Amino acid sequence: MFTACEGPQGPPGFDGINILGQTFEFDNVNFTYDPQFNYYSRVLTIPSNIEVWESDAILVYRLEKVVNAGGSTADSWSLIPHNFFFNNGEIIQYVYNHTFFDVELIIEGNFNLANLDPAYTQNQVFRFVVVPSDFGIRSGVDISDYDAVMKAIEIKD
Repeated sequence: MFTACEGPQGPPGFDGINILGQTFEFDNVNFTYDPQFNYYSRVLTIPSNIEVWESDAILVYRLEKVVNAGGSTADSWSLIPHNFFFNNGEIIQYVYNHTFFDVELIIEGNFNLANLDPAYTQNQVFRFVVVPSDFGIRSGVDISDYDAVMKAIEIKD
């Protein structure tokens, strides 16, 4: 069945732009222990071909394992922060912070980490996802005012 409608043409659609996030990985990441603060850390510089703005968010994933998926393999990623609970009540947690030029990965815990199993600190693989965003609140736009928002993003009713 085919239906056709006649009538005046509607208003033009929003002629926006496509904004695509970027993803990059670091493998063979080795952490360094800092006895003064009892944590492991590693600072990774964002590759020069990756564009990150100060307002962007960065999500960090740790490669948990490689699984068999119907005859082929697939990577299984865990979003950080990520906790590991040990049988004796000890806990470690992967956390991070970032700027627009680097990411600091940290392993912290509730016990002396000096002898933490190298399976957690050596040859790790991390995936970073840059989520484009803008400082909407800082723009001076009253986001409770519909007309002000429409004007700021250049959309006409």
